[in-house]
Amino acid sequence: MSKKLKIILALSLVLQYFFIKVVKQQPEFMETYYSSGLFPIISKLLNTTFRWVPFSVGDVLYAILIFYIIRWVVLNRKRLRTQPKVWGLNILAFVSLLYFMFHLCWAFNYYRVPLHTTLNLNPNYTTTQLKSVTDQLVIKTNALHLAITQDSLLKTTIPYSFSKLTEISHAGYSELEKVYPNFKHDGQNSKKSLFSTPLTYMGFSGYVNPLTLEAQINAVMLPNAMPTTIAHEQAHQLGYAAENEANFIGFLACIHNKDIYFNYAGYKFALRYCLRELHLRDPDTYDSVLCSINPGILEDYREAFEFWDSYYNPLEPVFKGFYSYFLKANNQDKGIESYSYVVALLVDYLQG
Repeated sequence: MSKKLKIILALSLVLQYFFIKVVKQQPEFMETYYSSGLFPIISKLLNTTFRWVPFSVGDVLYAILIFYIIRWVVLNRKRLRTQPKVWGLNILAFVSLLYFMFHLCWAFNYYRVPLHTTLNLNPNYTTTQLKSVTDQLVIKTNALHLAITQDSLLKTTIPYSFSKLTEISHAGYSELEKVYPNFKHDGQNSKKSLFSTPLTYMGFSGYVNPLTLEAQINAVMLPNAMPTTIAHEQAHQLGYAAENEANFIGFLACIHNKDIYFNYAGYKFALRYCLRELHLRDPDTYDSVLCSINPGILEDYREAFEFWDSYYNPLEPVFKGFYSYFLKANNQDKGIESYSYVVALLVDYLQG
């Protein structure tokens, strides 16, 4: 790459920054021309290109990138001291190119019209409404749990392989599309992450690679957590970047699925979020509701907690803090706490 091109790329980083500041204030424009216009074309192209590869291309690219950066630092360690302008220009040019590709392929979706607006949902709710919806979720989750286990005391066990889970999840989106055409999913492209163990230690269950749009699923985590995780990441593939929105769409895909294990996973997922919010707002009611939940469901929750607790490491808060900062920088003001805003969508949807 010529020096002139590097300078142009480096300077364009400033222009990109101010362009992002402008488009953040234009959600209708982004919804029309990017999320509903350009992104579906890019998504279909990337899906067609990478879905047939049996392994995670995005993870391989990350591994190559990490190796290249380490190699570059080792080979250029003397220049870091003697030629700071040269390596500084190289870094800025590289970051500028990556920043451009990140937004072009995916990240402009952070600035689209909020989902509660497009679905006409009210993002505000009262504690009384939360109690009512939580009670509904308990009844539904208890019934599904009992239908699966035939015993309220038993925890559940997912009987499917990873490939079968991704296939069933995609079928759920085909059913959801009948109700909400905007949630049409063009193709299954979910893969086991090559970094599943590191992801577990960092406290993450999956992610979508912004450059390949592959849904990278943590293959180490418990199978019982797979249905909602896969559905969540597939929602990201549709162009819904906000975590609370992907959670809500993943819930919808699970409860509209014809498979009872996905139905149960979806309602159990929603119940957990509502219980946590109810505990914050009304601890006494939370305690009484907890007593009405099948012990086997509580065992499922306990098993999940113990799994993640067994992989806890002192650096996990650092990784979570970094990701929270990343979310805030991309139009999610609450950072990682934005995951909990799914409760507002759940309450309005389920009480309607």
